[in-house]
Amino acid sequence: MSDIVPAAPTGPSLTDFACFYLYGFTNQPYRQSSDLTRFGELYSLVIGNHGGLGVASSFHPYQLINPAGISVWYTAYAQFYAQPNRFEMHAEMTLEKAQFVVVPPASFGEFHLWPDTRLTSDENPIFSRFIPFIIPFLVRKDPGALRWDAEMTAADGDKNRLSPYLQAVNQAIKFVQPAPAFVLGFGEFDEQQPEQLIEKFLSCRDMLL
Repeated sequence: MSDIVPAAPTGPSLTDFACFYLYGFTNQPYRQSSDLTRFGELYSLVIGNHGGLGVASSFHPYQLINPAGISVWYTAYAQFYAQPNRFEMHAEMTLEKAQFVVVPPASFGEFHLWPDTRLTSDENPIFSRFIPFIIPFLVRKDPGALRWDAEMTAADGDKNRLSPYLQAVNQAIKFVQPAPAFVLGFGEFDEQQPEQLIEKFLSCRDMLL
């Protein structure tokens, strides 16, 4: 009887991760920083004690998905998966809640309009003055609450209690999104329903007019 060789493990799956983002307005949405330490600090402030990947750039929403339909989050996962020590990295994410930072390809600097074009200045001129930006995070799924969600729950709708945390987040993004950029909120990206991200900006449109 011939020996049966077990298949080698293929590694952590994309389904082990969730796609999150900070969103806000700026005058220049596509910015990078080589300060990976500051990206790590921002990840800890927003995501908390959860393993995962920070993405070393901010983007306009129409830069998040390239013409091939590949998202920034999937690309971050692919970069992680390409590492020869990905099993060790994933173990660190799982057991030690380790975080890593990846640098996205420069090709994501190009704009690619979705079928939903409501963030264009042609459809909504206000978005030429207040330009949407996104800072992505790819987070290993975990039953514990994310730091952002925990802070929102603790504040229980009290803006005064929440204000110090939001100020800290706005301060923490300045190394990659300096003033006049400001954060509006935090969300989870659903590739099956990307228009939900656009709706978050549209829901804030009237306060800018």
